Amino acid sequence: MNIFERFQVFFILAAVALGLLLGNLNWVAANASLFITPFLMAMLFGVFLQVPLNHLGTALKDFRFTGLSMAMNFIWTPALAFLLGYLFLGGAPDLWVGLIMLMVTPCTDWYIVFTNIACGNVPLATVQLPWKLLLQLLLLPIYLLLLAGAIVEINTAILFTSLVQVLVVPFILALITRRLLLLKKNESWLEAQVLPKVSIMQFVFLALTIMAMFASQGEILLQNPAIVLRLLPPIILFFAINFLLGQGIGRLFKFSYENVACFNFTTLARNSPLALAIAVSAFPDRPLIALVLIIGPLIELPVLTVIAQVLLFLRKKEFWPN
Repeated sequence: MNIFERFQVFFILAAVALGLLLGNLNWVAANASLFITPFLMAMLFGVFLQVPLNHLGTALKDFRFTGLSMAMNFIWTPALAFLLGYLFLGGAPDLWVGLIMLMVTPCTDWYIVFTNIACGNVPLATVQLPWKLLLQLLLLPIYLLLLAGAIVEINTAILFTSLVQVLVVPFILALITRRLLLLKKNESWLEAQVLPKVSIMQFVFLALTIMAMFASQGEILLQNPAIVLRLLPPIILFFAINFLLGQGIGRLFKFSYENVACFNFTTLARNSPLALAIAVSAFPDRPLIALVLIIGPLIELPVLTVIAQVLLFLRKKEFWPN
C-alpha cells in the first residue's frame, strides 16, 4: 500500500480545499471545468492499464464464488441502491442519481488493498477484477437508463457519447499500451516496474479532477453543506446491509475466513472515479450528481477501514473456521 492509498481520504480533502481556494480566482473558476474530462480520461487510462484481462478465465475456476460475487454486485446492489435512494433521497433527485451511480460501480482497485489488510484471499480478489470492470462497463448505461432515467431526464445521445469518450477510448488505449509493453517485457516486469507508477499517476489525476471540479463548482457545496449529512444514512446502511449479507452468504456456502473477507470487500468497495467520469460528462448541468461521487469515498474509506478491523476481530475470535 503506497502513501496515496494509505492516506487517500486526507489527500481527497486537501484536493477539495485547494479547489475551493483556487475557485476564488476568476480565471481559474471560469476555466477549471475545461480540464475535468481530460484529467478523468488520464485517470481511467491508468485504471484500465492495471486490469489483467488474462485472469477472466481464472476467475471461473471458482465459479461459485465468482457467480455469487457478480450476482450481488450487479443484481442485488442496484436494487438496494435504488431502494435506499427512494427512502432517504426521494426529494432530492440529483443526490438519488448520484447514490445509484456510486453503488452500481464496484471497485476495481483498492478493494484488493482492504482484502490484504483483513488477511483475506488476495489472489482470489485479484482474479475478480476483470469481470467486475467489464460487467460494469457493459451494464452502467443500462442502469442509468432504467434506474436514473426513472428519476431525472437523460439525453441518450449525450450519455452514449460520454461513455465512448471517457470510458471506451481510455479502455482501448490501455489495452493497446498493455499489449505493447508485454511484447517488450514480461508481466512480472510490468507489475513490478510500471504499474506502481501508474497507480500513483492514477491518484494524481483523480486529485487534479477533484481540484478542478471544486474550483468550478465548489460554491454549490458551500451553499449546501447539509448534503454530507443527508448522504450518511443511505451510504452507511448500504455498507451495513451488504456486510451482514456477505457474512451470511459466506457461512451458508461454508467459505473460509480468507474467502469471506475477500467476498465482503469484493461486494462492498465502490468505483467512484469511474462513475464520476460519467457523471461529469453525461450530466454537465447537474453538478450535485458528481458531488455525491466525491463525497462518497470520504464516507466509504473510513467505513471499509472499520470493516477490515471487524473482520480481523472475528478471525481472532475464531468466528470463522480455517
